[in-house]
This record gives sequence, C-alpha cells and structure tokens, in this order.
Amino acid sequence: MTHEVKEIFAGGRGPGAAGGPGGGAPAPPAPAALAAKVRTLAPSMTRSMQRVAEAVADDPAGCAALTVTGLAELTGTSEATVVRTARLLGYPGYRDLRLALAGLAAQQQSGRAPAITTDIAVDDPIADVVAKLAYDEQQTLADTAAGLDTVQLAAAVTALAGARRTDVYGVGASGLVAQDLTQKLLRIGLLAHAHSDPHLAVTNAVQLRPGDVAIAVTHSGSTGDVIEPLRVAFERGATTVAVTGRPDSPVTQYADHVLTTSTARESELRPAAMSSRTGQLLVVDCLFVGVAQRTYESAAPALAASYEALAHRHRAARRGP
Repeated sequence: MTHEVKEIFAGGRGPGAAGGPGGGAPAPPAPAALAAKVRTLAPSMTRSMQRVAEAVADDPAGCAALTVTGLAELTGTSEATVVRTARLLGYPGYRDLRLALAGLAAQQQSGRAPAITTDIAVDDPIADVVAKLAYDEQQTLADTAAGLDTVQLAAAVTALAGARRTDVYGVGASGLVAQDLTQKLLRIGLLAHAHSDPHLAVTNAVQLRPGDVAIAVTHSGSTGDVIEPLRVAFERGATTVAVTGRPDSPVTQYADHVLTTSTARESELRPAAMSSRTGQLLVVDCLFVGVAQRTYESAAPALAASYEALAHRHRAARRGP
C-alpha cells in the first residue's frame, strides 16, 4: 500500500467528509444516483479515474468486496488513483466509499427499496415508462443544480442584464432551448435572437460588439454549427457563454463563462440530445430569473404588458367558437 493511501486511511475523516457532524459513514447512495454522479463528473476525470468510477457504478457489490489494492488491480490503475476517485465522488477516502457500497449491496440483495432504473425497454408498460422518465428527469435536475457554478452563473446574468443585444445559438434539441431563452428575454423587454441556421448565426455574430452577449447551447460541446458563431462573437468582443454537458469541450475555448449541465444518461429510445434538454432548461430558467431580478423595475411592467397583449386570445379560446 502506498504512503499516500496509508496516510489517508490513518487520518480517518478529513475536511469535506460526508456524513455530517456525527462523523459516521455516508448513507449509501441509490444506484442511479451514483451512476449519475459518475456521468456528471466523468468529463473532469482522467481516463484512469474514469475506469475506477465506472467500476463502482456498474458493480457496487463486487467493488465493495475489494480492497483498495484489489480495485486498483481490477481497473488497471494505482491505489492513489482509487483514493482520488473516491474523494471526487464525495467520500474522504476509499474506506468510506467501500462502506457505502457494502450498504448499497446489502440493500439490493434484501430487495428493499429497489431503485428505478432509467433503462426503458421496448415492451415496458406505460406506467413504468412514466416512472423511469420522471426519476431520470429529477436526477438530471438535481445533478445539474449541484454542479452549476453559481459564480459563473451570476457573471452571465450580469452580462445579460446589461446587454445591448443577446444572440443564442443552438441546433436540434438545443435549438429548442435557445428559442425558450430568447422568448423569455423578449417578454421582459430585452432584445434577443435565437439562431439555428448556421449561416444566419455567423452573419449575425459578425455584428456583435463589446456589450453584447452570445450564448451557445450544445450538450456535446463539439457542434461545429454552434462553435463557429460563438467564436466569431468572442473575436468581436462580445461576452460569450457556453451551456454544455462537457466542461472541457471545444466550445469552452470561446466562452467567457461556462455553465455545465448534467451529462444525462442516454439509451436507444432516448438519445442524449433529447434527454439533455432537462438540465439545459434549468440553466435557462436560472438565467432568466436572475436577469428578471436584476432588471425588475423594467422587467415587471414588460412582462405584464406582454401578458396583457395576449390576454384576449386566451379569453377567446376559453369562450370557444
């Protein structure tokens, strides 16, 4: 056992330890919750740490039976890497993670409180589909909220609140999120445009200047049609924001502020481009509410005016033909 690992084991619970003031081991996480945490943190891990994290998420019972040396050998890594991974997942050391995994394994074997899996089969009853999707959406929201950098968020809100103009870029499912944000900003009296056509996005980005804001929405962070206009906006001096599930992706090279969403679990029936919208929409709502707070004196009357302008249409719909 290496000196670093011995030191961690001997030191017991250190700063940032989970489990609260009592100093006990952290409560065993639900399987889907641990898997979601692994997915969210994976982009910031080294490849060797990813192997450790994936192993404990895929087989908590098997990993609970392994020593730190055993898990290192299983994953082809080092003991120090195993301990660093445990810390990144929220545990002060491997001992704490192993205790949590053992409790989780016992829970699974007893059949108590079975976790809802987000794997949807073709022949699943519709009630199971609803339950699985609801759980997955809740977990995505929780993971996104937990991982969102509020300093970066506040800086983006400040830029939006004072912007002369805001351009938002997104294609496919992310394009729908871009439209949602611009609609919200327009209703509180701000000038905003959503661009899903890459040519229009670039030609509009050329017109941006300092004091303007450009936002790129891309789950993968590698969509060229979104990166290009953000790059142009960045070079023109606009404040740039990236909303992405990959904090180390190419789009972040041109972002002054990066807002990270949960890396949603994808399946054959629900690809990541669709499931990622849940986290993206949460970030959009946070941006909008933050801007509305900063500009309340003008935002409140503008929102009321937009509502009143459409009120007669809602009344007519209620009356019917």
